[in-house]
Amino acid sequence: MSTSTMEKEKVYEERVEHQERKQSTVEEITELSGIETTAASKAAWLISITVSLGGFLFGYDTGYISSVLVTLGTALGHALSSSEQELVTSLTSGGALVGAVYAGLTADRYGRKMPIWAACAVFVIGTLLQTAAYSVAQFAVGRFVVGLGVGSAAMIVPLYIGELAPAKYRGRMIAFNNMSVTFGQLVASALGAGFQHAGHNGWRATVAIGAAPAIALAGLLLMCPESPRQLVAHGKREEADRVLLRIYSASTPEQREAKIKSIEISIHEATSAMAETSLWQTTKLIFTTPATGRAVLTACLVMAISQLGGFNTLMYYAATLFAIVGFTNATAVAITVSGTNFVFSIVNLVLVDRFGRRIILCITVLGMAICMLVASISFHYIPINTHTLELTEDHVGWPGTLVLVCIVCYVACFSSGVATIAWIGTELIPMEVRAVGTMFNTVTCWSTNIIIASTFLSMMKGITPSGAFGFYTAICFIGWLFVVFCYPEAKGMPLEAVREVFTHGFGVRYSKQWQRENKHMAKVVTQSFGH
Repeated sequence: MSTSTMEKEKVYEERVEHQERKQSTVEEITELSGIETTAASKAAWLISITVSLGGFLFGYDTGYISSVLVTLGTALGHALSSSEQELVTSLTSGGALVGAVYAGLTADRYGRKMPIWAACAVFVIGTLLQTAAYSVAQFAVGRFVVGLGVGSAAMIVPLYIGELAPAKYRGRMIAFNNMSVTFGQLVASALGAGFQHAGHNGWRATVAIGAAPAIALAGLLLMCPESPRQLVAHGKREEADRVLLRIYSASTPEQREAKIKSIEISIHEATSAMAETSLWQTTKLIFTTPATGRAVLTACLVMAISQLGGFNTLMYYAATLFAIVGFTNATAVAITVSGTNFVFSIVNLVLVDRFGRRIILCITVLGMAICMLVASISFHYIPINTHTLELTEDHVGWPGTLVLVCIVCYVACFSSGVATIAWIGTELIPMEVRAVGTMFNTVTCWSTNIIIASTFLSMMKGITPSGAFGFYTAICFIGWLFVVFCYPEAKGMPLEAVREVFTHGFGVRYSKQWQRENKHMAKVVTQSFGH
């Protein structure tokens, strides 16, 4: 036998041995996760709901700017131009991008709670700056500072809930955060419409109210524990045991010990010293480990679809958009969008752990593409001056109504699907890079958000409304193709087992096989809230 043949056989045997060892580890982790079959305590649900106030901050901010833009008038010294509207709208996204990076850099070192407290503080400061603004510059600075808080909270809260939640309820618990986002948008739209009739400074009250949930979250967070995975990673096993008992009140000491061991195995597989791993080393893993890279890429691409598909143009410019298509009380009509968004986020909450993420995405992202296509065609029949974005005729008729119907249907598809699942996607990211990977996911959210917020009105003028909505149609359709071929199902999988999915390409087939072989883990048991 030649030397080259012997070397090839040796390499092959090493690969087989490595694969068998990895498979054995996954099976051991799954076996040690028996605690997942016990009922989640009321405390687990209450903690998830409490920290979901961070989502409310996100939603309230994106919700009130729509009404503020059409009620500001000359309160900042002069009427805002289209470019100034895009500036103050996109600056929050810019601040959120910076805030997300900060939270990602500090999450592993200081835990999950400290960045949330920091987010609450800067959100209050930014709110005060906006409320007291009498110039575009001060208002813009306030928008950026608020963004710092929004970005930090948007990055950390889903990560925190995902690590704290029992596997079979993880989707629902993270969905609580998205439902809080949509509820915040609805409340902001309603208050904006109400304060529209409270004089030329009514918008200040709309903005100021946003400080209340930030203060409430900061106080309530004192009663919430640190993530058990973070505690184990930093060698605090006893504290982790107490947190697990709080989450799984019916668990035995043996089950909690087994769960802690499964977390330790997962950490050891990734790195023997996660707490001391440098940011560069952690980031490097994403780009040098194919499986880890695919996991982060999948999460980030789904997040990009959720933003580039055009939804936030409806949140930021809903009142402006409906005024363009001929509705006289555009702010009130915009509440329809926020209301639909909230209602269908509840639909996702009910369905996401029962039917899984993949099938919901396949249906709803295609629905988004169809709705945007019909809206694009409808705009062709609406007489709009593309230089001023104003109607050239008094009567619009059926095209305007069809645009409204398409937007409502689009929002229903968005909110019941990718809106929540884009954040649930952090469950796909391996533990050793979860904080940094989630930071990348959140950075993707806000960087693509900036693109949308800063270009919508310009696109409407430059390539016509039909062209702008046609662009969103293409993004949604491409996103649907990605979901069909590359998005795996992680419903019911312990986070320690999810890491194995992307060692098999994008893991679509592997995840289906795991679901079949572990039905007792993936099955959602219907239980009352109080369990």
